[in-house]
Amino acid sequence: MMKLKCIAVDDEPLALDILEDYISKVPFLELVKRTENAIEALQLVQAGGIDLVFLDVQMPELTGIQFLKIASGKSNYILTTAYSQYALESYDLNVSDYLLKPIAFDRFYKAVEKVHNLLQKSVAVAAPAPAPVTNLVAPAPVPVQDFIFVKTEHKIQKIELDDILYIEGLKDYISIFTKNERIITLQNMKKMEETLPSLQFIRVHKSYIISVDKIESIERSRITISNKIIPIGDTYREDFFKRIDNKNI
Repeated sequence: MMKLKCIAVDDEPLALDILEDYISKVPFLELVKRTENAIEALQLVQAGGIDLVFLDVQMPELTGIQFLKIASGKSNYILTTAYSQYALESYDLNVSDYLLKPIAFDRFYKAVEKVHNLLQKSVAVAAPAPAPVTNLVAPAPVPVQDFIFVKTEHKIQKIELDDILYIEGLKDYISIFTKNERIITLQNMKKMEETLPSLQFIRVHKSYIISVDKIESIERSRITISNKIIPIGDTYREDFFKRIDNKNI
């Protein structure tokens, strides 16, 4: 049976508990992530590999409708909300279904079954004829994450990972320094460290994450990137120099 990888996005923990419980009861659903953070969910969808998103409409950082417009058709969506007035606009954005809270399990199952059947049919139609053993095709490459979204004071901003030089943590917010600008966002360092691809970025201090490829020089316990001196913290020293050795710098 084809399994759908799904995520549940809602700013209410109780609503997420219900969705997680319902998903666990359906054999063809696999919950990859539950989150109250719409921007984190958007990054997961943009990275690829998510078949179905259960998406709340009214959320503080990013509404469900805004989420759909930014995601630009990636994945399939079932909206979950206590408000019916968004139904028409959501269908214009090609959502698979619209579930009104409180959601009954039979209605939930009907919605996910519809998505499952449609995806199974599309896979069957798209499946090529079996190739000869002597003409095997290599598997498709895994999608590479090359950007992130962050919330600034007035907007949600897309940042190309290759533009990031380093990131500095300052109490309740962080500063992202790129080739051309400084971007400030309300987010903690741990969350940002988890978001960034570990092959490209490394934390070198409780207050700094750097792009390994942007290092200009290393002197004792100091790194230079674009004329900025960044200290290497004792906690991170061993992991950092192991990474540098592996890169043959």
